[in-house]
Amino acid sequence: MNNKDIARKFDLLAKLMELHDENPFKIRSYANAYISLRKLEDPLSDMDEATISTIPGIGSAITGKITELIMTGTMSALTKVQSVTPEGVQQLLNIRGLGSKKVAQMWREMEIASPGDLLYACNENRLVKYKGFGLKSQEEIKSKVEYYLESQGWYLYAALDPIAEQLIGKLKAFDPNEIYELSGAIRRRMPELEAIEILSTHELTEIWANKVGIIKDETGKWVYEGCPIVWKKAERAAFYNTWYKDSAGEAFLDKYGVIHITAESEKAIFDSQDLPYIVPELREWNRSSDWYQKTMTGLVTVEDIKGIVHNHSTYSDGLHTLQDMSDYVKSSGFDYFVISDHSKTASYAGGLKEQQVIAQWKEIDALNRGYDDEFKVYKSIESDILNDGSLDYEEDILRGFDLVIASVHSVLNMDAERATTRLIKAIEHPQTRILGHPTGRLLLSRMGYPLDYDKIIDACAANHVVIELNANPQRLDIDWKYIPHAIEKGVMIAINPDAHSKASIHYIKYGVAAARKGGLTSEWCLNAKSRSEFDQWLASK
Repeated sequence: MNNKDIARKFDLLAKLMELHDENPFKIRSYANAYISLRKLEDPLSDMDEATISTIPGIGSAITGKITELIMTGTMSALTKVQSVTPEGVQQLLNIRGLGSKKVAQMWREMEIASPGDLLYACNENRLVKYKGFGLKSQEEIKSKVEYYLESQGWYLYAALDPIAEQLIGKLKAFDPNEIYELSGAIRRRMPELEAIEILSTHELTEIWANKVGIIKDETGKWVYEGCPIVWKKAERAAFYNTWYKDSAGEAFLDKYGVIHITAESEKAIFDSQDLPYIVPELREWNRSSDWYQKTMTGLVTVEDIKGIVHNHSTYSDGLHTLQDMSDYVKSSGFDYFVISDHSKTASYAGGLKEQQVIAQWKEIDALNRGYDDEFKVYKSIESDILNDGSLDYEEDILRGFDLVIASVHSVLNMDAERATTRLIKAIEHPQTRILGHPTGRLLLSRMGYPLDYDKIIDACAANHVVIELNANPQRLDIDWKYIPHAIEKGVMIAINPDAHSKASIHYIKYGVAAARKGGLTSEWCLNAKSRSEFDQWLASK
């Protein structure tokens, strides 16, 4: 079990105990353990009990439970409370926005014991009969349940990608005489996936599959390391035609068709149609060959990224100190680092009061003197966009930052008109330079609020505001589908990791994958700019 798996067990234990109205002190300690453990980078499985017990918020009792999880994969305290909680009720706790108290009320007062029960109750207009629920909250709950049910059986690209690469490497090493390649949606780097798709010239049989760790689960489906596998066999002569077809979206195939030639590579297929070779992640569009030619020439890569923008430190809710983060970014080969801790309204994330902002500025100045112009840290803030569209802090503080990233973190239940108006007001603020994660979505967990993208992009263009593509694999927000329109309007995109630890700066990889799907070139990527170009951009408004 990795750290996040272990942390989630404590989160579930706290929620289930609250559901059953158990000891509040224990509930709070398990909830705090979840917060501490999910941020850890060093594997708990490599630590002894003495080391684990030194983690903030982790006492001897919780250390024992962590050891139990590492050794057995189970926790007796969790198993006990799960045994008296219907599975469907446990699933209700996974629906974002439904806390333990609401789930307990639904279970005990309304006899709702599963997401399906809850959806039916919403459709039958039954929730409004109970205290604390109205028509609006019933509609919001219905929307969240539908999203939860539709998301079941789906995985984040970032969750399957490393496992898929490991499997392909193992297959090629085990049997080099056959062809094994990733195919389908995972090859096109879709942010959400149903399975790892593999195309091969080899037939998959159970005996052979077991030799490389592919097994059948209890339903008879192929899995590897717990992840679903879709295996497709192609004859060698038709392999590249099949690979080309399976690695393209419907819109692309509608325009360019299925091509049947004997080919020794995918490039030969494109050559036969006088088309440039189009990378799989771009094969979602039905655009002209000229657009593809221009886009492919400068399509952004991880190597193009010169600076790491939008990051958090221990000043707010980050895991590492400002100096640790800065030194790590520098040692990772980047030229600049933009620290953007949370603003004061985000009290839940340790948002910075004015005096903390001043203290951080002083530390940044000291760091920059030490870097001796080889590397630079920029003063920034992730300023909460308040309900009326205004930003945190008075003007004199906002003007002291090198740049301000404006983001929504609260009151997410907005219709398109209200959300659009709120964001446009923030975009029009003279200190806003980047619009952070525009919709607030969390993939497979929370839908983003609706927006009028035409108006948002037009406002960014008019006010010289960059739109963030938040590279956290759960966000990837702005959605890649809107990138071409942003470029057409002259709006740059910043691929930002929203890093809360040193390791998470490497979320850049997933942001670049999503940006490439949208046809983002390095020319239109803010942090593909050199440091001098970045300084010019800062001075341009």
